[in-house]
Amino acid sequence: MNPQDPLAQLRDIQLPATGGWWPPAPGWWLVAILTIAAVLAFAWLWRRQRRKHRWKRSAWSELQQLETNARPAPEWFAALNALLKRAARQSHPEKHPEAMTGQQWIDFLLATAPKDRIASRPVVEAMVTSTWQPRPGAQTEQALAFARTWLEAQS
Repeated sequence: MNPQDPLAQLRDIQLPATGGWWPPAPGWWLVAILTIAAVLAFAWLWRRQRRKHRWKRSAWSELQQLETNARPAPEWFAALNALLKRAARQSHPEKHPEAMTGQQWIDFLLATAPKDRIASRPVVEAMVTSTWQPRPGAQTEQALAFARTWLEAQS
């Protein structure tokens, strides 16, 4: 090596050190913010939906309880009608179903029932009138089947 030769004094090319992973590029910040916003929006919507349908879960659990204690007694049919009225009050508050009785309540149940209203009419009439008769004319199985169908149809 000649000390007078300027080319001999040159070193190899030195690469700069890598930047590392922190701080992330602006695009990654945007992705993180959008992900957090999407998770929060999903959680909020899920909680709102659960709160909105809390009455339905409560009605289903009470219907299960009525099903286990099913007996052809006026008190049982009164409890079933009370359950349906509470559910109707939540699903159709503008019609004020809690104030309905007799034929008006029967017509409301049939109007808001899903399908086959003609076949359901005798069951609903017997279920409603069994609340004040000493010997109920309705069968508990049919009343429970109608109540299940009706609850499923409510939004």
